[in-house]
Amino acid sequence: MTWPPPVPTIAVIVVVTAAVVGDLKSRRIPNALTLGAAAVAIAVHGLLNGWSGVFLAASGWAVGLVLFFPLFALGGMAAGDVKLLGAIGAWLGPTGAVWTGLYGAIAGGIMALAVALARGYARTAVRNVWAILRLWSVIGVQPVEGLTLADKTSVTLPYALPLAAGALVTLWMQ
Repeated sequence: MTWPPPVPTIAVIVVVTAAVVGDLKSRRIPNALTLGAAAVAIAVHGLLNGWSGVFLAASGWAVGLVLFFPLFALGGMAAGDVKLLGAIGAWLGPTGAVWTGLYGAIAGGIMALAVALARGYARTAVRNVWAILRLWSVIGVQPVEGLTLADKTSVTLPYALPLAAGALVTLWMQ
């Protein structure tokens, strides 16, 4: 990595740090952070690189939103998490959004497994995933009542943490 780090690198580190702190404290990632970061990314990329910078940032934002929107639509992810990946994508571009989403999903799987094991929930989690897959094979992919974020008894993971890990790995791999 070069020193000093490029503006997008610094911005992503600041945004994911703020998102993790907020998500751990309140289980929310504020719109002011995610949408504000995306808007600033589009403006900064535009100032630095003209219309091609605007296109890079806007397409990164869109790719980030599209990647995780299906999980939100199925009730498995909160909207703030989706918008956070969009904001990261606005800073890192579409390729950065894809890599962040992939590394974040891997980190999320590892963290979810750790949480399930720590809470004695691993067997139930595996049973639930199996039940969802069987149900989807019959009725198609759709939210499964009792197994979404709307179910207040479900074990959840503040997903800003794995997304931050994904973003940091993406930055490191650049």
